[in-house]
Amino acid sequence: MGKMLAGSTAIVTGAARGIGAAIAGCFARHGANVVLNSRSDSTALKETLAQIERSGGKAITSIGDVADAGYVPSLVATALEHFGTVDILVNNAGVIKDRPLTFLKESEWDEVINTNLKGAYLCSKAAIKPMLQKRAGRIINISSITALSGRPGQTNYGAAKAGLIGFTKSLAREFAGHNVLVNAVVVGVIDTRMTKQIPRDTLKEISKMVPLGRIGTPDEVANVCLFLASDMSSYVTGTTINVSGGGYI
Repeated sequence: MGKMLAGSTAIVTGAARGIGAAIAGCFARHGANVVLNSRSDSTALKETLAQIERSGGKAITSIGDVADAGYVPSLVATALEHFGTVDILVNNAGVIKDRPLTFLKESEWDEVINTNLKGAYLCSKAAIKPMLQKRAGRIINISSITALSGRPGQTNYGAAKAGLIGFTKSLAREFAGHNVLVNAVVVGVIDTRMTKQIPRDTLKEISKMVPLGRIGTPDEVANVCLFLASDMSSYVTGTTINVSGGGYI
């Protein structure tokens, strides 16, 4: 199989580790130039960049908060300056501040909504401009199974991720006539740094509730994103693809 994203440029937010790093690496292996966004210049981000470069891919980093309206235009400008185009945007950056509603601080609500939902709005608004000029583009929003089924202690996270689904559908209708395709990927329990913090016995019980009997991998999410970013999905927009091992049917 050839490099499906050859010559394209992708911005991946929250690309230092986990799902974001897997998506960035997958895109780079398939020929995309990748802009890796992260809130901090962490060791993890440097390692993601190094891995892409070792495999012969092209990538650069952009450090900043996607919830910062002053920073986001520079993220897109960096992509244009280095690679000349923006073809794909993956809104993956997210934070979790879990707490029962009666104990949830307003600052914790705001941080989750601002990063997970407002960040997607700001990045999409900035990235859509070069896409409209080319009359082509892909926007992929990473949502969560919590948006569909709910989870105690995640009212802020669930609201933000559910908002991403509504955002996806409306944006898809808004720009379909310009050949900018917008889709969402709903992820279930994935083997990331966050799941490693879950006690082993608890994780076993969670796995039993998944019809496939196991948790997913970041690469399995990345493969779906590759489909949505490539020409293989040329007639797919406004949809939500569930990557949860059947965790939500």
